[in-house]
Amino acid sequence: MKIKVCGMRDAENISELIQLKPDYLGFIFYGKSKRFVTNFPKLEIPSTIKKVGVFVNETVDNIIEIVEENKLDAVQLHGNESPEYIEELKVLLIKKVEIFKAFSVDDNFDFSKTEPYQKVCDYLLFDTKGKDYGGNGVKFNWQVLDNYKGNLPYLLSGGISKKDAQALLLFLSKQEAEKCIGVDINSGFEIEPALKNINDIKEFKQNLK
Repeated sequence: MKIKVCGMRDAENISELIQLKPDYLGFIFYGKSKRFVTNFPKLEIPSTIKKVGVFVNETVDNIIEIVEENKLDAVQLHGNESPEYIEELKVLLIKKVEIFKAFSVDDNFDFSKTEPYQKVCDYLLFDTKGKDYGGNGVKFNWQVLDNYKGNLPYLLSGGISKKDAQALLLFLSKQEAEKCIGVDINSGFEIEPALKNINDIKEFKQNLK
């Protein structure tokens, strides 16, 4: 299972997290977020760990500039970005980066909204619908994902903490969850915004084996 740790900012904290070998590190480039990255941390991140920039309704030009400046490997779009917007972004990026499109889910979410994104994204991300664009610290009812009929794999997000390891394993063991390739963790592992509890992440990762 892939593990994506989002909302990183502190270089020392990231250095400790690298030892746990997560698959992705997420950096939030959204000014209204409590985890906004004002200065990208200066440290060597192994090429085996992909750097993800998280954006909300940002201009294509700004995303391209940030991707190139910080040598990002992936882009996560957490706003109202259209499939046409994503196509334009992919054409203009100098190097190929993975594209995640996030959707805010509640009990009444219409999964047909994901259909136009199936051919333009690499992954989807299903997060809890809340007052903020992510980082709300609340889980949604994972059973609604039975209604997802697309072929694109996704990451599960939204208020996941170390206590959820067994529930995740149970969810992933079900046939309908076969497209869930990993989890995106953030606020459920924080000491404070943008500072993660490394021991909690280590315990969580071990319990997912």
